[in-house]
Amino acid sequence: MFRTPTTCVLILLWAVAAGAAEPSGVPDPILSTATCANPTPETPTVMAAPDGGGVSFDQALLPDGTVVDATITLELKDSGGWPIFNFPYEDLWLESADGGLSPCIGGSIADANTDQNGETEWRNPLFAGGYSEAACLVMVNGSPLIGSDLAVAFNSPDIDGDGRVDLSDLGMLASDYHGGFAFRCDFYRDGGLNLADIGMFARSYGSTCP
Repeated sequence: MFRTPTTCVLILLWAVAAGAAEPSGVPDPILSTATCANPTPETPTVMAAPDGGGVSFDQALLPDGTVVDATITLELKDSGGWPIFNFPYEDLWLESADGGLSPCIGGSIADANTDQNGETEWRNPLFAGGYSEAACLVMVNGSPLIGSDLAVAFNSPDIDGDGRVDLSDLGMLASDYHGGFAFRCDFYRDGGLNLADIGMFARSYGSTCP
């Protein structure tokens, strides 16, 4: 059957469009999004520990000690806007923009593979040390998701971020305790360093990365 050039062009465009409409399974860094559940303008802090004994994201603390849900939700979409199902959680993790958060191996990965809506979350406690008040970044396949600079801070009894809570961390806590306020040791998040922070540190003393 004879086809005019215009008809051929239309068929070609239709084929390209049809191909583009198929799910690719490759995350699009612009169409994918990450959000934090925190409804307040204040930055919540999630206290982590090397053994996972810190707090969950839904028990994060505001600077005045108020408990708030800071669960992070990631929605992965491909370039066609299709949700990406069953994307491996091992390839999704959190970092801090200043490098202050120090996760154990796999200690800041997502809770599960993405679901049928392309969503996964960070709610479970992290296996991590270090501290950071910089933006929290959602990493997808090793690259930060565009626009994922979330206002979530971290601290940990593993203050120096070496994967264990030991005498070196105790020395840093003692220095801060006698030297004035320091965010990194305000585990109780009441704006001061006191016995509550020491108690929380003591509960994690001796813990290490798995």
